[in-house]
Amino acid sequence: MNGGLPQEQLRRRAFLGRSAGALGVGAVASLLNRSGLAAPTDSATGAAATLLSHFAPRAKRVVYLFQSGGPSHLELLDEKPQLKKLHGSELPDSIRQGQRLTGMTSGQKSFPVIAPKFDFRSCGRAGTRLSELLPHTARVADELCVIRSMHTEAINHDPAITYIQTGSQQPGRPSMGAWLSYGLGSEADDLPAFVVMISHGSGRDANQGLLERLWGSGFLPSNHQGVKLRSSGDPVLYLNDPPGIDRELRRQMLDGLKKLNQHQFEQAGDAEITTRIAQYEMAFRMQASVPELTDLKSEPVSTFELYGAESQKPGTFASNCLLARRLLERGVRFVQLYHRGWDQHGGLPSNMPKQCQDIDQPQAALIADLKQRGMLEDTLIIWGGEFGRTVYGQGGLQADYGRDHHGRCYSMWLAGGGIKPGTVYGETDDYGYNIVKDPVHIHDLNATVLHTLGFDHERLTFRFQGRDYRLTDTHGHVVHDILS
Repeated sequence: MNGGLPQEQLRRRAFLGRSAGALGVGAVASLLNRSGLAAPTDSATGAAATLLSHFAPRAKRVVYLFQSGGPSHLELLDEKPQLKKLHGSELPDSIRQGQRLTGMTSGQKSFPVIAPKFDFRSCGRAGTRLSELLPHTARVADELCVIRSMHTEAINHDPAITYIQTGSQQPGRPSMGAWLSYGLGSEADDLPAFVVMISHGSGRDANQGLLERLWGSGFLPSNHQGVKLRSSGDPVLYLNDPPGIDRELRRQMLDGLKKLNQHQFEQAGDAEITTRIAQYEMAFRMQASVPELTDLKSEPVSTFELYGAESQKPGTFASNCLLARRLLERGVRFVQLYHRGWDQHGGLPSNMPKQCQDIDQPQAALIADLKQRGMLEDTLIIWGGEFGRTVYGQGGLQADYGRDHHGRCYSMWLAGGGIKPGTVYGETDDYGYNIVKDPVHIHDLNATVLHTLGFDHERLTFRFQGRDYRLTDTHGHVVHDILS
């Protein structure tokens, strides 16, 4: 007897557990082989190695500059000259078309059009029109492809961010970074494939929550989840050894733990055990690589001048952009920067200049820095948020106005990594309210991102609970017109 169960029953449980595990592993391997996505395994851990891309990639790595809260396209990237004439007038029903409203404006009796307070300028050889709030970005305008016809069904922050990051408004799916870690693996031996950093904007409302599932692995093996670098204290929690544990002792402990885990894997056949082994080994190597990564003393003065004075302050968007470049140089595949503070329901004219000052010089510097190092051509940069803002004022006509959430159309930009530079794609109406030409759904964007990395978005799948899942769910088309 053991724990009240006869030995025969325990043996039966162990047999069934091993059989189920082996059948599961075999089924997954069979499916991957049939789909052409079978991955080799690492002889040391048994963990899946990098998948083979479906065709020659244009990009090898990604930086996603996510502007959390929904920056207004009307003030930044989608100029609407007619709004000056329409300022103060009621938004016509023919334009609004019964749009679903958030709870913040559903009770409004009036929806006055508000013209942006900021002017636009022609930038670069292509003459791309950008906001005066982005003078540094204007200098690299010829590297950008501005998409003015993005759209999404979600109208509230959490489902909208979850949607564009994972392909579903419901929690539980793998994030884009996790999918790319799964597909591409890491070029670095001592850093994860997917790293996340968060900065707080200078605007008034910069504390909107960001849940860790946004960079989670969902049902993919857990080693594909994003690793968050912190701006204070230890860069990665629990990475350093406790007092009394030196490097040699830690190595001995991990070797012993590896043997135990390997034995358990041979007994149970659970692939997550090999993932755990790989994570322990990665953490051991990161103990040496992360301090070197985050120590910026080796950077010349010219680098800090390029990225701006804020780049020397840990946790700022500027510092994170510089760290992003250092991560990419060291083989990290996907770097996600979240910058909070764009949820401007009020005080937009006074807060948006502060937000733009946070991001303008560093994001332009990142483009210029990657280009001078010969990395821009195979690094894809994505900039944008979860949705845009309404042309009508939240709370009516005010000097320091605000705008509500608007998913029917908004703007993003891409650069590098096989994207056609110096271009503008898509068009909205005179109100910046509806798309009139070349709509791009968020699934289309994600399909295009995967395409630049050499993946057919319909074939990069993972079977979970009897269904093949993918980043683009059941939709999405590659936007070939924006590819070089």
